[in-house]
Amino acid sequence: RATQYTCMLLSYLIEHKADKEKLAMKLKQLESSMSSGRKMFRLGNMVHALVAARRTTQLPDVVPRFCLTASNLTRALYFVCDAVLWLKSVGLQPDVDKPKWRNWATKCYYFSLLMNLARDWYEISWRLEQAVQEEKAKEKSFWDKHNQDLNCVKCDGLHGFLLPLFQILKRHPPLLLDLVKNLCDLSGPLDTLGIYKTNPGVIGFCGILSSLVGILTLASPHLKLKQ
Repeated sequence: RATQYTCMLLSYLIEHKADKEKLAMKLKQLESSMSSGRKMFRLGNMVHALVAARRTTQLPDVVPRFCLTASNLTRALYFVCDAVLWLKSVGLQPDVDKPKWRNWATKCYYFSLLMNLARDWYEISWRLEQAVQEEKAKEKSFWDKHNQDLNCVKCDGLHGFLLPLFQILKRHPPLLLDLVKNLCDLSGPLDTLGIYKTNPGVIGFCGILSSLVGILTLASPHLKLKQ
């Protein structure tokens, strides 16, 4: 995945240079090959998504339970569409309407990301509310350093929201990484569905960043946001 998006970004950066046209074409071909290979590797992911959906239905908190279950189910549908597109690409199902199935796949992926972001926002809101409660409990010890950090929760306006938000994300790296990954992944569906058009350079950069976050959470499982 990281290789695919790196090729996308590099080909976008050099495609308009006269002496780099051949290299840009090779990068695009490699990107296409990596995309096809990833579709094949994802053939079994539908089962994984369904198992994950079944597991998230057991979560005690209703909001994460709904968001994560909906995300996993729509992600399973995305993998079904992805498998159909793979069958088309290898010639096993030549009559498949590729634009239609690609549109369905993108919509499923888009909705899955929205549900993940909703879960992230719930986690952030819960921790912000927790910070407010801690502030109220420590009003009598105003000079306590931790209390001074949380005192910004009472501030008004945009600054009063952004500063505690920054502090929450700083104290909870798994939540920050999950938020960054989901926001980066959103660039592709937004462009494909025409909601917010960008370019392959932006999509490639966001894809690389998202992939690096994914690699980091695999290498260090404690940085992965727990379900």
